[in-house]
Amino acid sequence: MSDGTLQTLDVSMLEDVGTGASQLVQLDSNAKIPACSGAALTGLSSVTKNASDPAIATNPSGGVGTVFQNTTSGEMFICTDATAGANVWTNVGAGSGNIIPYSWQGSSYGYIHGGNEVPHNTFVNKIERVSFTSDGNASDVGDLTESVDYTAGNSAVTHGYRCGGRLASSDTDRIDKYAFAASADATDVANLSAARKMVAGAGNATHGYIHGGYPPSTGTNVIDKFPYATDSDATDHGDLISARYGVAGFSSATHGFSSGGYGSAGIDNIDKYAFSANVTATDVGNLTVAKWFPTGTSSTTHGYTQGGTTGPYLNVIERFSFSSTGNAVDWADLTVARGYSSGVSQTDYGYCAGGMVGLPTVDTIDKYPYASQTNATDVGNLTAARYTPGGTQN
Repeated sequence: MSDGTLQTLDVSMLEDVGTGASQLVQLDSNAKIPACSGAALTGLSSVTKNASDPAIATNPSGGVGTVFQNTTSGEMFICTDATAGANVWTNVGAGSGNIIPYSWQGSSYGYIHGGNEVPHNTFVNKIERVSFTSDGNASDVGDLTESVDYTAGNSAVTHGYRCGGRLASSDTDRIDKYAFAASADATDVANLSAARKMVAGAGNATHGYIHGGYPPSTGTNVIDKFPYATDSDATDHGDLISARYGVAGFSSATHGFSSGGYGSAGIDNIDKYAFSANVTATDVGNLTVAKWFPTGTSSTTHGYTQGGTTGPYLNVIERFSFSSTGNAVDWADLTVARGYSSGVSQTDYGYCAGGMVGLPTVDTIDKYPYASQTNATDVGNLTAARYTPGGTQN
């Protein structure tokens, strides 16, 4: 009624109901809208439906805010970080478990396993734990399956792994596995491709990698790979650019790195190898000096080579980039010059535990920040002085 005059209304118009063109939509007997096309609706968020949870590689075309429904469990996820291949899906339903990229760095604890204590050649099977949230001394939380030194460590989401090393009378190919969630002894779950010591570890979300080692007397160039999901033996994944032992290991999201070591002489190379393909490593830079028996820690962007020896022991912490080719730089100093130590990686800090300063060993736990060129500080002690242990983190 726009001009004060009633317009003619055809009652038949009210009877023309349905879901077709120019028809009136009528609620059904359950007071629900009948099935009809919503193709022209705007301003609604789409929901991706799948019978399983999203993965970090589930790249949403809608970016942050995309909704994902698991039609099997009914759980819902929202994309809160849209980074290709490393997306974060936050669970917003009554369920639990966010989908986040794996990180080599830990946020709760570092673990130091195995090693050699005073008197010299006293091999140990200890698993010690260091808190990342409060500085302090380590505590003994379990035992390896054998007393071993010159060993390496790998970190899965829920478990730590001890790989290879030296026993009192021989070398070992054993891979031990221990749970992060409880103080418990390790179990023997698999073997390396050969018995060897003086090795280093790297890893991603699905596999652990072990590179270098002794024997032979000039070292090996082998890179072993073993799965976390099944307790299976390691296989040959590729090769370093040259044979070596007494190396350090590092992990980015996509690659493993090795620095230093000894072959027929000291080595200053920084090697890089892909986790995704069985290929030979490439030389991407050099340390400031050739050194052997350093240890490594990893931030999300850089590797840190700490200590080592060239004859005399070194206190230098060197830093190199994961993303670009280039030489390492002198970044900071440990509290005491040492080699044969263990490195564990927290999100924002690197740790150096134990080591040798000559024949004497140390129990010192050093801590230094990744973000600034600040020297390490002494934040605690192992239960006893030791050298050549391995390290993991969660």
